[in-house]
Amino acid sequence: MMKRNFAAAILCGAMAFAVTTTVKAQKPEYIDDPALKIYRETPPKINDLVNTKLDVHFDYKKCYLYGKEWVTLKPHIYPTDTLRLDAKGMDIHNISIVKNGKNIPLKYVYQDSLSLAINLDKVYHNNESYTIYISYTSKPNELKEHGSAAINDAKGLYFINPDGKDPDKPIQIWTQGETESSSAWFPTIDKPEQKTTEEITMTVPAKYVTLSNGKLISQKPNTDGTRTDTWKMDLPHSPYLFMMAVGDFKVYHDHWKNVPVDYYLEPKFAPYAKDIFGDTPDMIDFYSKLLGVDYPWNKYAQIVVRDYVSGAMENTTATLHGEQVQETPHQLVDAYYDESRVDIAHELFHQWFGDYVTCESWSNITMNESFADFSEMLWGAHKYGQDEGDFQNYKCMQEYFGTPGAEKKNLVRFHYSDREDMFDIVSYQKGGRILNMLRNYLGDEAFFKGLNIYLKTNAFKNGEAQQLRLALEEASGLDLNWYFNQWYYGAGHPVLTINYKWDDASKTESVYLQQTQDGQTFKLPFAVDIYAGGSKQRYKVWMNDKADTLTFHVAQKPELVNVDGDKILLTQKTDNKSIEEFAFQFEHAGLFMDRHEAIDAAGKDQKGKVAQQILIAALHDKYFRIRLKAVQELDMTNDAVHNAALPILASLAQTDPNTLVRAEAIKKLGALKASGNMNLFEQAMSSKSYAVQAAALSAISKLDKDKAVQLAKGVEGDSEDALSATIVRLYTPNTTDAEWPFVYKAFKTGGLQLQFSVFSNFIGAVAHVPNPEYAQKGITLLKEAALRYKAYGADQIVIQGLQGTIKTNRTQMNDQATLKIIDQTVAEIQGSSK
Repeated sequence: MMKRNFAAAILCGAMAFAVTTTVKAQKPEYIDDPALKIYRETPPKINDLVNTKLDVHFDYKKCYLYGKEWVTLKPHIYPTDTLRLDAKGMDIHNISIVKNGKNIPLKYVYQDSLSLAINLDKVYHNNESYTIYISYTSKPNELKEHGSAAINDAKGLYFINPDGKDPDKPIQIWTQGETESSSAWFPTIDKPEQKTTEEITMTVPAKYVTLSNGKLISQKPNTDGTRTDTWKMDLPHSPYLFMMAVGDFKVYHDHWKNVPVDYYLEPKFAPYAKDIFGDTPDMIDFYSKLLGVDYPWNKYAQIVVRDYVSGAMENTTATLHGEQVQETPHQLVDAYYDESRVDIAHELFHQWFGDYVTCESWSNITMNESFADFSEMLWGAHKYGQDEGDFQNYKCMQEYFGTPGAEKKNLVRFHYSDREDMFDIVSYQKGGRILNMLRNYLGDEAFFKGLNIYLKTNAFKNGEAQQLRLALEEASGLDLNWYFNQWYYGAGHPVLTINYKWDDASKTESVYLQQTQDGQTFKLPFAVDIYAGGSKQRYKVWMNDKADTLTFHVAQKPELVNVDGDKILLTQKTDNKSIEEFAFQFEHAGLFMDRHEAIDAAGKDQKGKVAQQILIAALHDKYFRIRLKAVQELDMTNDAVHNAALPILASLAQTDPNTLVRAEAIKKLGALKASGNMNLFEQAMSSKSYAVQAAALSAISKLDKDKAVQLAKGVEGDSEDALSATIVRLYTPNTTDAEWPFVYKAFKTGGLQLQFSVFSNFIGAVAHVPNPEYAQKGITLLKEAALRYKAYGADQIVIQGLQGTIKTNRTQMNDQATLKIIDQTVAEIQGSSK
């Protein structure tokens, strides 16, 4: 499951701040939770799934699935006359054993509408298989299940706009299995350690397209306006990776070698399929060669659906993406390697790590998610250059550091409150960094050879961290127990202080290292680069204790001592270099983090000439994210910085090859509120970049609000993303009835990121718009957002907005009808949380 909805939690915190409410801080989940004392064992295997055959059709009015299932199993090792299947919230009509083509009813107990305890017709041994027939009805909307930070719902089967009442939303059906939600739409042993082949027959309205795992083996038109499609998966995979999707999709056919690679999109976006997903064949080729294991399945499809409950999902052969990935060429101008492009890489890598070899239990979800997270930087570096790969590494590292309580959790955890808790910043971002450090320590040849051994040894089976360790030890010839004990079975990270001393008499450079974190002392191998006399000397060193001193004999005082020369360590670092040393590092060390650290140091105190030189030089850097950071760091209240940077900013705003840099330069110029820049801003409104247009419109509003509003009305018809958000901000909080339709539609159709970025503005619009009907429609949207994103606390934010700003203003307007709806909506949201 893709990690990217973790950003939603952060954005929801920003929402809380924006609506000026107070949310009581909660203790991290690792404190005083008795559930954490429970050892979460890998479930015992009594029976093994062998094959799962489903025949399903749908009731769009009731949001039901009517299913028939033939599931073949065999005892794992010990003889048994019982079978337990997960089956959540279903009506069970018949359970039989299939004997000679006949169904012989079996006795069973349906426990808490969650689990079927079935008495078999005899004792079966592990050299015998048997087939169970089940007739059932799945009722997902009547199921009470909770989600997590990564997966915000868990009812397995989703009917989207089934009655077609929403004109802005297509009618769709799709599934979401992870963690154990496939058993909400078919009975199974819903554990990642199980593997089964699969055949799914779906009867759907003939106008719709279907997608499932494996190969489409037949399509049969029916006389009642329906069509029956059968999909077959000949290779075994885990039940949580089963999927179905039904809807009005257009399919673009691509390929990698002889493997079909297909893209399913809404008709509106079908012309841009290659623009959105076109890198996929190259990604497959890159990952196949890197791992030494060709893509292991018979097809790869990607489908985009509405109202998805996470970022994306790596269903075997059929990845499902949320609507955020579906963009026009106008939007893609600003995309670069953004979150959606990262998602595409992440989910594809899961086809090896997660699908081909699956974590044995949720305790070992690192074997799926840490690898997929790691893959993001691999593709970034391959496609866009090493700077981009290093940026992805840095970004994920900072996300981990910025998460309270994350340092208390092991990567592999056998004690957790709920399996959904494993889908967190530790399993994703921290785990990816741990793999990157291991790759650096072993070297690429040994590391990727070890991954090859792990994949081939455990193909179509399950893996855990110890099996990875053994594979890497086999490849490298090195003992890695220390590394896995420290990083996989231990918590935290080093917090490192670095000081330097040069002794001219002895020509000795001393480096003093101090780990200041609580908890374990980390054993750290890394490189130290010493720059002196026009050359660089690299030393491979180890830090073994909380305090260590490294001593180097150098012919002259070094211009720079660069600790962690590869910038690889997962550490929060205080590096006590002088600004002159950082300037040398910026110019000569070369890596993204070398330059980034220098800009950080320069940005803290821009009074000195050397710091200013670093920032000005960074404005001309080869890599756009360095230029972007340099623009952001500029203190334009400093006269020297202002005078040196102003002409460069004007140039960047007009000619930088990267639209995000152009937009950031315009934003910086806009903050100056200098009327002389108005012409530059107006010219920028004709850009093909929404980001540039948004920055220009915002800058114009600081000089002439009325002109900005008029310009906004002229671009309303072609506005998405940042531009839509900027227009919403211009029109709020004192939204007129004429402006409301745009604000309403932008919030309704703009997607998760836009919604969260203008959440407080939309609350203001609902509070102030004159027409009560508009306010009531806005409250309906707020309720939908509250329920959909309640895993992030959105329900509480909406309640606070309704009871605060909205209620206050509607009271002043004597809007009794809306006030009544406010109270009803608050009660409904509160009721849904019980």
